[in-house]
Amino acid sequence: MDHTALAKDILKLVGGEENVQSVVHCMTRLRFTLSDNSKADRAQLENLPGVMGTNISSGQFQIIIGNNVPKVYQALVQNSHISTEGNKATESKEKKNPVTAVFEVIAGVFTPIIPAIAGAGMIKGFLALFVTLGWLTPESQTYAILNIIGDGAFYFLPILLAVSAARKFNTNPFIAASVGAAILHPNLAALFASGEKIEFIGIPVTVVATYSSTVIPILLAIWAASYVEKWIDRITHQSLKLIVVPTLTLLIIVPFTLIAVGPLGTVIGDYLSTGVNFLFNNAAIVSSILLGATFSLIIMTGMHYALSPIIINGLAQNGFDYMIPAMFVANMGQAGAALAVSLRTKNTKFKSLAFTTGITALMGITEPAMYGVNMKLKRPFVAAMIGGAAGGFYNGLTGAKSFVITGNAGLPGIPVLIGPTFVHALIGLVIAFAAAIIAGYFLGFKDVETEQKASAETKQPVENKTLSVQPGVTAEQLFSPLQGEVRSLHTVNDATFSQEIMGKGIAIFPHQGEVVSPVHGTITTIFKTKHAIGITSDDGAEILIHVGLDTVRLDGQHFTAHLHEGSRVKPGDKIVSFDVEAIQAAGYDLVTPIIITNTDRYKQIEAAAQGITVRAGEPLLMLSAESAEEAAPHTSPVLS
Repeated sequence: MDHTALAKDILKLVGGEENVQSVVHCMTRLRFTLSDNSKADRAQLENLPGVMGTNISSGQFQIIIGNNVPKVYQALVQNSHISTEGNKATESKEKKNPVTAVFEVIAGVFTPIIPAIAGAGMIKGFLALFVTLGWLTPESQTYAILNIIGDGAFYFLPILLAVSAARKFNTNPFIAASVGAAILHPNLAALFASGEKIEFIGIPVTVVATYSSTVIPILLAIWAASYVEKWIDRITHQSLKLIVVPTLTLLIIVPFTLIAVGPLGTVIGDYLSTGVNFLFNNAAIVSSILLGATFSLIIMTGMHYALSPIIINGLAQNGFDYMIPAMFVANMGQAGAALAVSLRTKNTKFKSLAFTTGITALMGITEPAMYGVNMKLKRPFVAAMIGGAAGGFYNGLTGAKSFVITGNAGLPGIPVLIGPTFVHALIGLVIAFAAAIIAGYFLGFKDVETEQKASAETKQPVENKTLSVQPGVTAEQLFSPLQGEVRSLHTVNDATFSQEIMGKGIAIFPHQGEVVSPVHGTITTIFKTKHAIGITSDDGAEILIHVGLDTVRLDGQHFTAHLHEGSRVKPGDKIVSFDVEAIQAAGYDLVTPIIITNTDRYKQIEAAAQGITVRAGEPLLMLSAESAEEAAPHTSPVLS
């Protein structure tokens, strides 16, 4: 294959260099950010020798190359002037739904800072608990220091948000932090508190009580700064950019924020908080029932990030929030429903899984219970919503509130509920949990064991099947590299895998964040972002394990590699570990395709029954080849 010729043809057919904002590559694909996806000729691209297919996902135009993608990528960048830094590319000009775009921005800004505000929130919650138990007094110096630790992230929240927003809007994070620091300066707070009329070069400055703990003003300010900085950079001579760009950006944005953006953002935030308070003050029961019942659905769509500014602003304005208790009862509902499944199911393995994930949900980590148990069986998910609604009803009836933000709406996060309505909040949790267990038990479900028996009548699972190997036919067994639910490759929400463009295989939705070797063989590739692994077995199978969809965008975050390219492995050797909850919280689908990339060498590839839960190391795939010669190892490694 002439990689240079292919790269040139690809560049021409995606609309030319002027249509390309940036390009990166993952294990198998070129990932373009194009100004206009419609200018790419997909039909012609898919007819190019060496191109397996195309796909559009998450705003990227993807061209599936397979094993040769690094060479084609190298040829592409060497023969063009396009950007290879995806995080520095400008936004695609393709139209997006405005609501979706807002949610994406809020999620992108808040996700990186959640650990900071969650940790600070827990400290404030435990501090309230210690005072309630009489272990500390508000007058003690220990209390003062702990309070400073807990308050720090919230007081300087605009600076944290500024840095995160700058990365989202592709502008300088240190200039953004300087904007946040300026509006939090103690001299500005003193000027606002003086009661005097304030002007800047004759223009009135609207007095704001404080910018501390505010959200919307700084988001609007950094959004505006991203345009101002780029404009100044464009018109400034190269020799002066280092001094002129940051100086003029600060001189324009900080006063603009104080005069217009800040007050506007404060008004928007106040109206949002007032609107939420109005709903809970005038229709508290209905609002609490709806939020408690549907909060799990809100999490699934990623819309919960849109609530973060409202919650934070409400806490700053009122000192309490009504929505956090709804998160707690929704999680208790998921826990109760999963535990109801563990009480009722006759399948020993699934009973253990349901019990374990139910306990995990009680601790505030609901994804394993929600995806691995309740949604899978459908009716238990309804039971979880009933539990959330029941807890929400009691919360609305009694006005249960949270007084600190939390990153954990489970039992460890209970201290954030400490306050005048603490007892009612606890009762709401118990009601949600109990109602979900009762509803889950009596609603019932189609037992997993029954499904497996029905499956066994039509297709015996691999682990119980004895292959009848004819003379001259070889077989190789692959063991599961993950613990999780087996799914058909056709159900994967990515055409590259579902249409078997890369080869045949199976998918697993992981219940634990650990990838182990499925074979005796050699690791031929661990992609730099650690989300994709290539292995060649000693018998010649070329295996691709791709953890999650579009997880290349995480750039290795939440992944840890334990081995390296060239390492010899045997079944069960740990290769990569990953944080299931963190990746799902970032909005990524963790379904993991396991592909045999040299599918054409095998007469048959047989998978374990779909819908069952496998443990790492259990039989998953059986590969059958016509002859021993066909199954012999290749001399060239997989995904070279």
